[in-house]
Amino acid sequence: MVPNSTASSLCLDSPPCKITVSVVLTVLILITIAGNVVVCLAVGLTRRLRSLTNCFIVSLAVTDLLLGLLVLPFSAFYQLSCRWGFGKVFCNIYTSLDVMLCTASILNLFMISLDRYCAVTDPLRYPVLVTPVRVAVSLVLIWVISITLSFLSIHLGWNSRSESSSSNHTIPKCKVQVNLVYGLVDGLVTFYLPLLVMCVTYYRIFKIAREQAKRIHHVGSWKAATIGEHKATVTLAAVMGAFIICWFPYFTVFVYRGLIGDDAINEAIEAVVLWLGYANSALNPILYATLNRDFRTAYQQLFRCRPASHGAQETTQRSGGSQLARNQSREAMQQEEKPLKLQVWSGTEVTAPRGAADSSQVWSVLP
Repeated sequence: MVPNSTASSLCLDSPPCKITVSVVLTVLILITIAGNVVVCLAVGLTRRLRSLTNCFIVSLAVTDLLLGLLVLPFSAFYQLSCRWGFGKVFCNIYTSLDVMLCTASILNLFMISLDRYCAVTDPLRYPVLVTPVRVAVSLVLIWVISITLSFLSIHLGWNSRSESSSSNHTIPKCKVQVNLVYGLVDGLVTFYLPLLVMCVTYYRIFKIAREQAKRIHHVGSWKAATIGEHKATVTLAAVMGAFIICWFPYFTVFVYRGLIGDDAINEAIEAVVLWLGYANSALNPILYATLNRDFRTAYQQLFRCRPASHGAQETTQRSGGSQLARNQSREAMQQEEKPLKLQVWSGTEVTAPRGAADSSQVWSVLP
């Protein structure tokens, strides 16, 4: 049973504190919804992005969008009111949706890392390894695991302890109950094993980028090698750092609750780590789309303010004067960087980037 002081500490009695938390949670929800809607629009309206390699990114965006629409508003209301007023039946539906969508989001990130690993380490065999059938099977498997760990487990009581402490609360509560077996299984399947695989796959990709940067350095383009290696480091640090920072505290608390008890953790800490995990759904559209060069171009086309005719006219006026300079620059780059090739499957064709563009191209196929 949670002490009264612990339970009351979560109720935001101070108006400035309540307003601040309300604004932060509202902004987080809006960013989650808007960001993932933009990803879906970019793929739907841009023919170049309609490729097999972006299926997992679209699946991730749809999952995070559903989380922002179906779960986060109720989580925010529950957080601000400090009580659950929608009944026990809807509480089970709400917690099941929460677990299902968070699990599916993490498993989509896991599949993206495997897809990028195949694209970078074995680009020539990528069309053979990653086929439409295998992608479809992977997506189905993601949702089967997510539903099993959420709706099936919660409604059959696999996550409950023999004696539930929720009935002792004077204030109605609604959170996922965790026993020892469910905490360990869900933590391993949903987070710790995917985290281990993602660390290995992204480390291998990082090694390939460093080796390519060293080859560029040996030829003499020191600046290009430094920029390429720095870009690879920053990209991987952002991808893995956001994933670990957002979800590691939550699953550490989750497993600890399964070992010790549902009420073993201060509810304020539970709320912080829960919303930290939710924040990953707001970061995913940034990390797994804007770091991709094709997505950035699609975003620019979606948000450009100038009419298409005006942009085309301006482009035509400028093209005459700059065409010669671009051709000369392109020929010079090709002559200087021709010996350096690293094939990467970009989703539509196998490209062979050269020189300074090499590392950028490697990471353009990364999420």
